[in-house]
Amino acid sequence: MEQSPISRYRRFSRAVTRQVGALDQSFLGRGRPLGSARVLNAIGQGRCDIADIRAYLGLDSGLTSRLLRGLEDEGLIETRTHPDDRRRRIVGLTEAGRAEFEAYEDLSDTAADRFLSAHPNRDALLEAMDFIATAMNRDAVTIDRADPTSDAALYCLERYYDELARRFEEGFDVSLSCDPEASDMVPPRGAFLVALSDGLPIACVGLKGNGSTLGELKRLWVAPDARGAGMGQRMMEAIEAEARALCMETLRLDTNRALPEAYELYKRNGWTEIDRFNDDPYPDFFFEKRLT
Repeated sequence: MEQSPISRYRRFSRAVTRQVGALDQSFLGRGRPLGSARVLNAIGQGRCDIADIRAYLGLDSGLTSRLLRGLEDEGLIETRTHPDDRRRRIVGLTEAGRAEFEAYEDLSDTAADRFLSAHPNRDALLEAMDFIATAMNRDAVTIDRADPTSDAALYCLERYYDELARRFEEGFDVSLSCDPEASDMVPPRGAFLVALSDGLPIACVGLKGNGSTLGELKRLWVAPDARGAGMGQRMMEAIEAEARALCMETLRLDTNRALPEAYELYKRNGWTEIDRFNDDPYPDFFFEKRLT
């Protein structure tokens, strides 16, 4: 019997509900349901503004208040007025709350490791999870400035270089490429952007500057699980906005023939092919765009 897309989706939803313990009254055996544990986790991860917690978890104000009140009654959190805006409330973990948060972290890590270890193809399973999580978090992806030497930036760049090594006929050695200095990709000279999906990096792009009105786009990369959903377009729009903010008037970039999707992205965004402008051994095409 052929299964319809709807029935397959609903089977997946039921499986996830069971796996994560969404209906358990005592999530991971700690005496409270998943909703309370998720709020505690959000606070433990550094979210302190109640409005931010509500938006992050997709909760209405009534349920958020009840969950926070329950955690406060347990002595796990403390709520107070924001020091700079009395209309806002912020929340933090107590010592007992920190201990409970860490207990959940240990149990969650153990449960995840047990589940993954039981599967014969762990990497394929994780790739499928990444694809689904990125799709479900599509509207919550943030694009932020990052230090090009930060962990998130280096994570993206390492995968970018690995992919180039696989796709280029001649391979790829970053030491032979015109790799920009990190100092040229931070304000006021340039910028480096990283896209985050619930805290995990899924895309990056750099803007190399020299203090003039000319800038160069470098290292545009989108994780395979995030492709096909407009992430590359968002990164291009974001980095062009950074260039305008830095008063750049002209942008340049180069790309290799093994990256046809990048070539098409640049053409769609109004970039014009120009003559070679560097001695990098890898690019085949060179582009320029005038900003208005």
